[in-house]
Amino acid sequence: MMFDYSDRGKKPVVEDIEGMTLENENYRTTIWTGSKLQVTLMTIQPGDDIGLEIHHGIDQFLRIEEGEGLCEMGDAEDNLTFKEEVKADYAIFVPADTWHNVTNTGTKPLKLYTIYAGPDHVVGTVHPTHQDAIDDPNEH
Repeated sequence: MMFDYSDRGKKPVVEDIEGMTLENENYRTTIWTGSKLQVTLMTIQPGDDIGLEIHHGIDQFLRIEEGEGLCEMGDAEDNLTFKEEVKADYAIFVPADTWHNVTNTGTKPLKLYTIYAGPDHVVGTVHPTHQDAIDDPNEH
């Protein structure tokens, strides 16, 4: 199926989010940015991770569609006291101002989508690889 992976935020949209997530090959693809939330698709390669991060004032929801990993959260970069294994059909809820990371511990790509409330990335952000995200001056 052909999906439109452009950011169509602030327009009404209905999507097969599971299909889009499974077909996405980019590390990050932003598909919808509104005033109060943002949706991105992610593909994390085996052994790679999202990258330890914190979103100030932004809650985050992640839904695993395929693969397996380790979710870590905590109140400081060096105090990730919450650790849970995740796999397909699991949801992760990250409170605002919480340090977190998800690492792909499996042998195939970890496919997920995430919802930020409110938006965290520049409208239309696409990062083909994790390194592209690291090198992007608009990312924190």
